[in-house]
Amino acid sequence: MKKITFILLFAFILSACDTWGVPPQPFPVWTPIPSRTPGVVTATPLILLMPTYPTVLTNTPTADTFTITPSLIPTDTETPSPTYTLTPSETVTSTPVQAVTVDILGCNTSLDILHSMGEVTNAFVTLSNTGTVDLPNTCALLRASDEGREHPDKKKCVDNLPAQYRVTFKLTVDSAYKVSTLIQIDVSSNELLLLRVDRSSCTDISLFGGEPSDIGVIKPIQP
Repeated sequence: MKKITFILLFAFILSACDTWGVPPQPFPVWTPIPSRTPGVVTATPLILLMPTYPTVLTNTPTADTFTITPSLIPTDTETPSPTYTLTPSETVTSTPVQAVTVDILGCNTSLDILHSMGEVTNAFVTLSNTGTVDLPNTCALLRASDEGREHPDKKKCVDNLPAQYRVTFKLTVDSAYKVSTLIQIDVSSNELLLLRVDRSSCTDISLFGGEPSDIGVIKPIQP
C-alpha cells in the first residue's frame, strides 16, 4: 500500500514541476459538426414551347439596280501636239550642163608660102569644157576683119572634148599686110554654136614665151 502511495506522490510532484519547459496542452475537445441546412426544394416550372412551322422560302425576283457613277472629267485640257507630215525629199538629179570657155593666149603674124599666101595671122586659143557632159566634135573657128582667102587652118576640131578637160589650138587666117586685124573665135559642138569671143587687139604671143608646145593635146583642166 505504501508503495502505491509513493508512486502517486511522485507522480504528483513531477506534474507540479515544469521539467520539460513546455506546459502540457489540454486535450482537444471535439465539437459535433453542425448539420447542413436542409435545401429548399421547389417545383420546377414546366415551360411550354410555341409550336414550330416549316419555313417556306419564296423566291421573289428583284430588279437589278445599277448605279452609274460619273467619271471625273479633268479640268486640264492637253494642247494637241503638232502633226508633222513627212514630205518625201526630192531626188536630186543632175541636169546635163554644156559649158565652155575660150582663152586667147596671143597672136602673131607670119608668111605662108606653102599655101601661096602672103602675110597670115595666127591665133593661139585654149578651149575648156567646164560643163558636166562631154562635147563631141568640138571645133574652134577663127575669123578676121581683114581676112582674104580662106585658110585651111582657120578651123580646128577634136572628136570629143570630155568634161573638165581642155585643148589648145593654133588657128590661121589670111590677113592684109600691116593692117590691124580684129579677130573673132566661134566655139561649136556638133555644128551647134556654143560661144563667140571677139578680140580687137591680139597681143604678140612671143611676149609670153612663144608658141605653146601642147597644141592639139587634150589635158585635164588645172585646178
